[in-house]
Amino acid sequence: METVVLSFSGNVAVLELNRPDSLNAMNEQMLNELLEALREIEQSDALIVLIRGKGRGFSAGGDIKTMLSVDDPEKFPEIMNTIQEVIMTLYNLPKIVVSIVHGPAAGLGLSFALASDYVIATKEARLAMNFIGIGLIPDGGGHFHLAKRVGEVKAKHIIWEGKPMNAEEAYQLGIVDFVAEDEKQIEQKIAEWQAKPLQAMIATKTLYAKLTKDELLKVLQLETEAQQKMRQTEDHREGVRAFLEKRKPKFQGK
Repeated sequence: METVVLSFSGNVAVLELNRPDSLNAMNEQMLNELLEALREIEQSDALIVLIRGKGRGFSAGGDIKTMLSVDDPEKFPEIMNTIQEVIMTLYNLPKIVVSIVHGPAAGLGLSFALASDYVIATKEARLAMNFIGIGLIPDGGGHFHLAKRVGEVKAKHIIWEGKPMNAEEAYQLGIVDFVAEDEKQIEQKIAEWQAKPLQAMIATKTLYAKLTKDELLKVLQLETEAQQKMRQTEDHREGVRAFLEKRKPKFQGK
């Protein structure tokens, strides 16, 4: 694997997103390698999984080149199916999963982080469910995980506004579970979890996952259908042009 680095230490697996030059934007290769890494973790003896991003951020979201390539009607289902498999595998993973967010966690990157059991943010973290900026809706189960954390009405507002949040703002909303001052605090939290009866914690996670996995799968399928429709809109095309030209989009509701 090139875009993902997986390592093990005792009962802890560390999964690092490894495209630092693009702020760990998720391209097709990374999505495939994430799925491979998660399946390896699933078969391992690890009880805790730490997900981090190399470089200046956690993940800026979907890679723009991959986003443009999925305009190909044959490519779109393939990419979305891989995203679905990644999120379902992560959500059902019989481990305690912790995403440690520093710098940007946006779009698909934020959806991916929210599929974890805990989200830790460092002081410099910036989180945004910013699909609206290019005339799209969240994917990666973003609707499901955001509504579980903040409620349906607030989730809609966050999605519609698409505004970046700092760590403290995200914590106050319930999107983030803990704001870490430094690496030492993160290590202390991990040590606290390691001292707990992890098998009992995982049993609770598994129970909830069995109750809700069909709901998550349905959301992922509905997101795929809606994404496909939104990609045909004039607003989406304008959003992408504006992004590439680094200007404010002029949406017309079409």
